[in-house]
Amino acid sequence: MNSAHTSSTPSGEQSLEGSRSKAQKFWRGFWLAFLVASLAYAWYSFYVPSNDIAWADDFAIAQEQSAESGKPVVLFFTGAWCVPCRIMKREVWADDEVTDIVNGGFIPVLIDVGDSDAAAPVSQFQVGITPTTIITDAQGNALRWETGGMSKASFLDLLEGRS
Repeated sequence: MNSAHTSSTPSGEQSLEGSRSKAQKFWRGFWLAFLVASLAYAWYSFYVPSNDIAWADDFAIAQEQSAESGKPVVLFFTGAWCVPCRIMKREVWADDEVTDIVNGGFIPVLIDVGDSDAAAPVSQFQVGITPTTIITDAQGNALRWETGGMSKASFLDLLEGRS
C-alpha cells in the first residue's frame, strides 16, 4: 500500500505544475517579445538613411561659396550621439522636397560638434545644444536659427523666414 501511494502524484500537484509551466511559457514569451520590440525601436532610433544634400566641406568654404552665389548658408550642428539629430536626418534632411529646396537655394554645412575642426563655428554661434540649425549670410551673420529637433514643416518655415 505504501509503494502505490508514493508513486502516484495527487491531482492538485499536477495542476500546480501545469499552471507553473503555462506561467513560465507566458513570461518567457513576454520577455522575448519585449526584447525584440526594444531592439527594433533602438535600431529605428539610430537608423539614418542617406540623403542627397550637397553638403559643403566646412563653414569657411561655405562662406566663400555663399559670397560667390549669393545664397545663404544653412548650418546644421549635430553630434554622433544626438538622437533628435538622427530623427531630423531621417525625417527632414532625407526628404526629397527639403533636398530640392536646400540644394537650390542654400549652401548647406553639416557640423559635428564633437569634431575638433568644428570648434570655430561652435564658438562663433555659441552652440550649446544639438540639433541647432542656423541660416547665415555670406559674412557669417545669423539671420534665423532654431534649437532642438524640428519637423519638416517647421524646418521649411525656418528656411522661408516664417519662424
